[in-house]
Amino acid sequence: MSATPPLVIPGRALDFYLSQGYYRMHQDLFTCLFLPVGEAVYTVHWLRLVLAQVEYGPAQRRLLRLGQQFTIGIRPFTLTAELEDLYARYRLSVSFDAPDTVEEFLLAGATHNVFHTEVLELRDAGRLVAAGIFDSGERTMAGIMNFYDPDYRKSSPGKLLMLLKLEEARRRNYTHYYPGYVVHGYPKFDYKLFPCPAATEVFDCLREEWFPFSWERVEAQNAALTGAADS
Repeated sequence: MSATPPLVIPGRALDFYLSQGYYRMHQDLFTCLFLPVGEAVYTVHWLRLVLAQVEYGPAQRRLLRLGQQFTIGIRPFTLTAELEDLYARYRLSVSFDAPDTVEEFLLAGATHNVFHTEVLELRDAGRLVAAGIFDSGERTMAGIMNFYDPDYRKSSPGKLLMLLKLEEARRRNYTHYYPGYVVHGYPKFDYKLFPCPAATEVFDCLREEWFPFSWERVEAQNAALTGAADS
C-alpha cells in the first residue's frame, strides 16, 4: 500500500488566492484590511507587480550591478542552522516586531510545508550574508521574507533580494510578483514600491479588482474603508 503524498497547495490555486488579495501566514492563506500598531489602526493595501511592465531606473540598475559582488544561488527551502543564525543577527538589528525565528515565521510548529518554497541566497566568499524566501505558484511568485547580515546593510540587501526575485520570476515567464502590502499613513512598508512603481498594481478590496498603483487611489480606498468601519 503506497503512502499518501504530502499535501501541497496547487500552483494554480495559489495564483488564484494571491489574485484575490490573500497571502501566506505560516502554513495558511489569509487576508486583512486593517493593521493595528500600538493604539492606532491603519488600512492595508495589497500590491503586485506586472512583470511584463517592469522597467528599472538608475537606482535599481545600480543596485543590481553592486549585487554582482555576491554569489547568487536558489535552492528548495529547508530549515537550516545557517538560515536561523543569519536571521537571529538580522532580528537583533531591526526596530520592528518580528517572529523570533525563521521556523516561527514560516512553519509555526508545522512539520510539513504546504507551499512550494525556495530560498534565494547571497554569499560573500562562501558565507551566507542574505536570504530571500519566496513561494511559487504556476505563473506567479510571492516574496515572503528577506533578511541579511547587518554588516552588509550599506549594500541594501533587502531591496537587492526583491530585484533578484523579480528577475527570477521573469526568467520563469511568470506574470506577477506579489510583495505584500503598503499601509496608509505608515511608511515603514513603502520600500515594497522600490522595484518599479509604474508596474505596480494595488488591489481594491471593495471592487475586487486590481488598478495601477497611486497614492491617490490608496487615499480613496482608505477613506472608503474607514468610513465603512465607522458606520
